[in-house]
Amino acid sequence: MTDAKIHFKVGQIEFSGEGSTEWLAKQLDKVIEKAPQLVNLTPASEGTQAGTGNQPLSSTSSDASIAQQTLALFLREKNATSNQTKKFLATAIWLKAKGQNRIKTGDVVRAISSANQERLKNASLCLRRNITKGHCDRDSQGVYVTDKGKSSI
Repeated sequence: MTDAKIHFKVGQIEFSGEGSTEWLAKQLDKVIEKAPQLVNLTPASEGTQAGTGNQPLSSTSSDASIAQQTLALFLREKNATSNQTKKFLATAIWLKAKGQNRIKTGDVVRAISSANQERLKNASLCLRRNITKGHCDRDSQGVYVTDKGKSSI
């Protein structure tokens, strides 16, 4: 029977467990004991953007840390749940972090729906507004988030 749960994350190390208090305490002790070795196994967080010299990352986390989050959590973290245009942009950034470099309006709509979030009233209008602001741009392969767009979130 489960009588205790724990979840924590320190840097790249994450631990979740549930079970009896005694068992969970033993497992946690093991993780803490191995933490220095685990840190050496995980890749270092990137402090600069690729291809931009030493330009610091925008206020948004690196793509790897974004990709680890659920869309719902990312939207709440970026305060992008009520503003439709910002919600579209944040979802596009999340999709890019998941490896989708070019998006379509339908990709954003599906991601929001799959995450059980309130749908966009007019996704095409949200895209046009983001393009007008310079947060997104379009090429022959689709739509992509610009650096300005990523840093605005």
